[in-house]
Amino acid sequence: MLRLALLFGGLAGTFVAAATIIGITLNAGQPGNRLIGYLVMLLGMALIFVGVKHYRDRIVDGDISFGRAVLLGLMITGIGSITYAVLWDIYLVATDFAVISAYAEVYLENERQAGATSRELEALAAQQRDVIESYQNPLFRIAIAVSEILPVGMLITLLSAAVLSNRNFMPSGTPPTAN
Repeated sequence: MLRLALLFGGLAGTFVAAATIIGITLNAGQPGNRLIGYLVMLLGMALIFVGVKHYRDRIVDGDISFGRAVLLGLMITGIGSITYAVLWDIYLVATDFAVISAYAEVYLENERQAGATSRELEALAAQQRDVIESYQNPLFRIAIAVSEILPVGMLITLLSAAVLSNRNFMPSGTPPTAN
């Protein structure tokens, strides 16, 4: 089970990090749309479903309990989240945190256009400087990255376990062996 979790979690985290970095690169270093970011996370973390189904169909002859499916899903989620966070952190350091500064600029510009006063903009700019300063701490960066993707993986884990613990849902096509 650990081997599958490493494989599918590593693939999931790598896909999400790569797609995020490619999206930022194509967007000239500017942060992208959050909805698209979460859709990328959903797509990448869909490998949880694939991994649990693979385990159910090929390793345990089409029968997996809800608890075992959750355990495998959480293992894939954890490994995927850590993989994503580490790869994202490498990107942030390699680009001298340019996307964090760009995000702060876009945020402040959006607030200005929404009618924020000078005093409000000064306060928001101070908050953004604090966030940028916090990003100098690698533990903070990793925790933020993990907190972004972990809930997505947990949701997919629960949904996958709920449907895949039913042996009649998407059967593998091979009849179960008689015991």
